Amino acid sequence: MKYCSTCGQPVEQRIPEGDNRHRYVCVSCDTIHYQNPRIVAGTVPVWEGQILLCRRAIEPRYGYWTLPAGFMENAETTIEAAERETLEEALAEVNIEGLYSIIDVPHINQVHMFYRATLTDGHFGAGEESLESRLFGLDEIPWEEISFPTVKRTLELFLADYRRESFGVHVSDIRHPMAKDRK
Repeated sequence: MKYCSTCGQPVEQRIPEGDNRHRYVCVSCDTIHYQNPRIVAGTVPVWEGQILLCRRAIEPRYGYWTLPAGFMENAETTIEAAERETLEEALAEVNIEGLYSIIDVPHINQVHMFYRATLTDGHFGAGEESLESRLFGLDEIPWEEISFPTVKRTLELFLADYRRESFGVHVSDIRHPMAKDRK
């Protein structure tokens, strides 16, 4: 950030009085410009024991498989964001069954949230950001072609819970490769 969005004057990085982190602060009007993590919301959509994945048509990770997910927009809830992203990427409508995983990714200032979901009618397709979408059996997941660590972790947790027939909410982080899952 170079200029203040309030008055247009230059900003500098400093720790404002009463704060403990560097922030962009306007040198003219003293407006503090906070930068906070972005939320990625998505679903683990299931239909008749299979998981719906989308092959990415955009970077990063073009051509890799992912769960339908994307950045939350202003004025929507995380559930609305997850439903919207599923519709946009997989042309699928879902019934949300509950929050499933929350994974902090502090090195890129993101929080990824996935909801368990069921396709409402079994219909799906490929939206603009997807090359294709496909249902995978639990033993058919293309593990070597999964797009992001948060997607891989969520799928691993989901498969383990599915086999146990018991679903919890999983909270973890990708800061440390060996981070423990906390229920």
